[in-house]
Amino acid sequence: MAAPVALRYQPQAQSTFKPPLIANDNAFLGDVFTRLEKGTPLVYTYTYDEMKIILEGEFEISDATGQKVSAKPGDVFYFPKGAKITFTTPSYGLAFFTGQRAEGGA
Repeated sequence: MAAPVALRYQPQAQSTFKPPLIANDNAFLGDVFTRLEKGTPLVYTYTYDEMKIILEGEFEISDATGQKVSAKPGDVFYFPKGAKITFTTPSYGLAFFTGQRAEGGA
């Protein structure tokens, strides 16, 4: 079994973090606003690379390596392909993400 893949956390990096360049001319990017409310955690294993910025509220974000972050507005995350991430919130959170997915992939 492969080792867990860690997330990358950039606190308050909205204006200073430079996302990695996309090397493929045919890369398809998908983007969306996402909202999470208190309740059942969202557990997701990434099949693509994703960048997420926290816009409102707060998230508790953890990965399979045991890393856990209390995310607040302005925080930026990079989730590499293969990362298993758990999202929860004590109240509410709003984020924007973009991911390098294959066309039609989700």
